[in-house]
Amino acid sequence: MSLPLDQALGLAAQDLAHLAPDRLAELKQAAAECLAFAEAITHHLDTAVNLRYGEHAQQLRASQGKNTGVVHFDDGAVRVSADLPSQIVWDQSRLAEIARRIRANGDDPAEYMELRYDIPEATFNAWPDALKSAFTLARTRLAGTPTYRLALMRDAASASREG
Repeated sequence: MSLPLDQALGLAAQDLAHLAPDRLAELKQAAAECLAFAEAITHHLDTAVNLRYGEHAQQLRASQGKNTGVVHFDDGAVRVSADLPSQIVWDQSRLAEIARRIRANGDDPAEYMELRYDIPEATFNAWPDALKSAFTLARTRLAGTPTYRLALMRDAASASREG
């Protein structure tokens, strides 16, 4: 009979190391299956949360004049923090052409960009507008994967009893 995962967690790693190889392999397999199941549940719940709150979050962002970022709102006793991160994608062929022009002017393109033709966003944002304009056509902002944090809010009465 194999050792249940919850009991295995209660053992010291040193004791687990002394288990028979087949038992250790069974535990690893069982843990991997639990992890895969938890990831599937998490993905399913994230999809449901996005279906419930995604449109409202996007409307709030639009009302604030932004396409990405964090917005907060309440749904009953739940405080929702909806984050839609942005992702910058650089057009590699355009960056290669810019690198050729920089090199043709006697400068080293490595002083401005990484060799994989990517420009860190902090670097780009620190540049003067004249330099930024040469790179703007190679830069695309995409929306990343939305994330949500749901927090139960305590009412004032329960908060005052605890405080």
